[in-house]
Amino acid sequence: MLKGLGGLAGLGDMGKMMKAAQEMQGKLAEMQAEMARTVVTGEAGAGLVKARVTVKGEVTGLDIDPSILVPSEKEVIEDLILAAIKDAQGRGAARQAEEMRRMTESLGLPPDMKLPF
Repeated sequence: MLKGLGGLAGLGDMGKMMKAAQEMQGKLAEMQAEMARTVVTGEAGAGLVKARVTVKGEVTGLDIDPSILVPSEKEVIEDLILAAIKDAQGRGAARQAEEMRRMTESLGLPPDMKLPF
């Protein structure tokens, strides 16, 4: 009756795999929630403009040194703001990649394995 399933031993292994998959899914969800709360700071212009961004990429704040708030420098300020945001987003992406690497290693998976998140 259960010939095609490889016997009952195969069912036990399947149960272990399902449990491990559920555990991994829970850990991934927990890590994603943590990354949504984790804020990194990027900067441009030697720190004259700083941007705060969640690891997921949401901009949460901006700090501009008042010394650069000169109307004739509007384009420079805009460029610095964009550079600071991009720097923060890059730092966030690096942080998320590091957390994913740690998670895959803790689960006994190869460190370069790409998970679906």
